[in-house]
Order: sequence, then C-alpha cells, then structure tokens
Amino acid sequence: MAENHAQNRAKLISETRRRFEAEYVTDKSDKYDARDVERLQQDDNWVESYLSWRHNIVDETLKMLDESFQWRKEISVNDLNESSIPRWLLEIGVIYLHGYDKEGNKLFWIRVKYHIKDQKTISDKKKLIAFWLERYAKRENGKPVTVMFDLSETGINSIDMDFVRFIINCFKVYYPKYLSKIVIFDMPWLMNAAFKIVKTWLGPEAVSLLKFTSKNEVQDYVSVEYLPPHMGGTDPFKYSYPPLVDDDFQTPLCENGPITSEDETSSKEDIESDGKETLETISNEEQTPLVKKSNPTESTSKAEENEKVDSKMKAFKKPLSVFKGPLLHISPAEELYFGNTESGEKKTLMVLTNVTKNIVAFKVRTTAPEKYRVKPSNSSCDPGASVDIVVSPHGGLTVSAQDRFLIMAAEMEQSSGTGPAELTQFWKEVPRNKVMEHRLRCHTVESSKPNTLTLKDSAFNMSDKTSEDICLQFATSSCETDCSPP
Repeated sequence: MAENHAQNRAKLISETRRRFEAEYVTDKSDKYDARDVERLQQDDNWVESYLSWRHNIVDETLKMLDESFQWRKEISVNDLNESSIPRWLLEIGVIYLHGYDKEGNKLFWIRVKYHIKDQKTISDKKKLIAFWLERYAKRENGKPVTVMFDLSETGINSIDMDFVRFIINCFKVYYPKYLSKIVIFDMPWLMNAAFKIVKTWLGPEAVSLLKFTSKNEVQDYVSVEYLPPHMGGTDPFKYSYPPLVDDDFQTPLCENGPITSEDETSSKEDIESDGKETLETISNEEQTPLVKKSNPTESTSKAEENEKVDSKMKAFKKPLSVFKGPLLHISPAEELYFGNTESGEKKTLMVLTNVTKNIVAFKVRTTAPEKYRVKPSNSSCDPGASVDIVVSPHGGLTVSAQDRFLIMAAEMEQSSGTGPAELTQFWKEVPRNKVMEHRLRCHTVESSKPNTLTLKDSAFNMSDKTSEDICLQFATSSCETDCSPP
C-alpha cells in the first residue's frame, strides 16, 4: 500500500514538472524567477504541497503554480530581506511570529489595530507578509502556522479587505499547506458583513479553518502561556525591533523565565565536585567501577574523553531517527521523548555526530529555559566524533508539547581554541549563513515506549538511580555548561 502511494506520488510529481516546463516555462521563462523554476525541479516536497492542495489534479496544480510563480517574481520574494521593508513597519509590530498553539503550530500574529488602510503603503505591507512567510517557509519546510487575527481595539480605519484578501491568497495560492487555522479574536460587530465576504474567498473547505473567539474561547486553541494578558493569557512577551522577532530562541524574546548570560557557565570546582560524587555513588553500588579515576594532575586529551563517553553510552543507545545535516547528524530527528508525569519526568538524550573534517562548535537553546537542564549546551565536537547531550526537566516541571529545542552548529578553524572564552568569541563572529540550525519538539510518552531513546530505558538491569547517575557522569565528562536561554 505504502509502495503504491510512493509510486503514485513520484508519478504525479514527475508529470507536474514535465508539463510545467513544456506548457508554461518554454518561451515564457521571463515570467518567473529562474530560482523558483530550478527549485521546482529539485524539491519534491514543494511540488507535492501544490499537488495536495489541488487534490492531485495536475491541470489545477499547473494553474496554481503559474499564478504563484508570477507573484513571487513580481514581489521579488527570493530577494526580500529586512532592508526591503520600511523600518517603521518592522518597528510597529503589526505582523510577527511568536509562540505556538496547542497542536504545536507556530503562531503568525496580525495585530489589526496597528494597520491603517492606506493605498500608499499597502505594497510594503504585502511585502512584509511575504517576507515573514518566506522566512518561515525556508526554515520550517512545510510545517503549518496558525494565523492569529487580533481584532481587539480595532476601528473602522483598520478594516482593509484588500489586505485580508491578500493574506488569504498567500495561504490559498502562494504557500499551500501552510495554514492550520485562522483564529479571529474579538471581532467587532461592524465587521460581520465583511467576514461573510471573506468566507466566499476561502471557499467551502477552508471555511472550517475559521475560528471566531472571545477571551473564553481562544484558550481552546492556544494555551495561556502564549496568549497576551488582553486575551486572558500570561505571556509577558512585548514586541520590539531590533532584533528581528522571528524566533523564540533569541535571548531578547525570553521574558517568561530567568535569563542567564550566555557566557555564564558552571564553575570548574562545582563540576569536579559533581563528577566526584557521581563516581563515588557508582563505586558504592557496583563491584567494578565503570570509569577509572585518574590522577588530577594527569592530562587527558579531549578525544580520549569523548572515546570513554562514547564507549559507555553505547549501552544506552537504541536505533534512533536521524536528521542528516551538512555539519551534524542529530538523533532523534524531530522529537525528544520524555516519560509521563505519573512515572516522573525522565531524562532524555540527543546525540550529535560531526560529519565534517573540522571541529564543529554547537550550542543548544530552548524556548523554556526555566524548565530544563541541558548538558552540555555549549561545546564542540571533533571530526568524526559524537557527543551525547542529556536533557532533563528541572525541579519536577512538566514537559509541554509547545516547548522547542534549537541546535546551532558551525565549523571552526583547526587553529581555534575550544575553551569557554574561545567559543563565546566564535559565536559572536561567525556569519549567520555559516550556521546550521535544527529544531526539535518535545513529546510526553503516555503509555507505550517511544521509538527514540529515553534514559530510563537501559540495556543493563540496574536501578533508575544508578542509570541516572551514570548519565550525569557522562554528560559531565563531555562538557559542563547548562543550557543557555533563548
């Protein structure tokens, strides 16, 4: 069944590409941006997103591609950046990405009260919408968004049906499959007639995606931690620019938890003490120590330490899904699995493998720094080596499906040092386009065991206490820093 589906998918993608090239591109190549045409030939997921939106009807898909590609060239989507948008539009905060709904979809906020109908600025506002959506699409590659139409305090001057229609077209034609739902908050009665028109633009299938809410109903779709106070939420987030507010992993956005300096690390004394206590615990519980104590004056190379960690952690590893990035292979690929609240939150594991010929610096960030401890969170990985990162909920706090982790990685020069000071300076200077980023969601296991690894699953028959102590020891030997906040 799955094989037939894959064959049909491949056949439809191939036919769409062939016909688009023959019927639309030939002799009319100036209609489109060559980069879009090239991407269509290489990106199966992009082709499939158009096909599935048109119910796999190739003729309809081709018309949609034609309209979408013409628009992309007209508005120069591939070249949009911050300098393409008037600074005042970025500063006012009418449109931005922040937070997640209860299904884990990113929230795309439209604060309508900040929008004033004006034909002189409508073109720039459309570019702003395209800028955010294209930025998100390149980063998340098909993950849907929930549009939050915040109509609170909206006056007659803010009602702009042309702007609303453009936003709807973005999801109907230009970014198919990206729309999860449209949550409309606190719609004034004077807009009732206008939204009857909106429904006709959406079409019968998409009308079900409209969710009209007040302060009571909006929490059915978004939890209070990502709702502002005027919606009955507890999120203290305040939009500001700069920096560009497009990611919950940036330190300026973390206003709902303690902010720790990125340069701040655990002291060497604390780490040594922690490691010593762990070793003593293991020695008392097992006849044969798993790790040989070394003389404090004896120097051990980082490669040897990684070898020790790797050999011991193999016993805990099971086959994992793997994200194969250009610098690091990351396991698991998409989700971190934690135990359920009944059994107590358990530690879980990320494995980073350097697939380059250079040292790779990495750091791990989270949208909820007040909840988690991550060891190591800011370190480096030698060529061909692997690093095991232990993630544990802090203080019995509950893991949420809305929590996210971001792994950032960049190649270092062979001559670069890898100490805390050198890594801090490296991250200040490395160009953004040289940084690999990968995001992981959190998942709480309710009953059955997950396919990915949690540290409570062990190849050894040992107590949870012993297992956790060993894992802490391995994490300490790799690197000592805690997770820096977003």
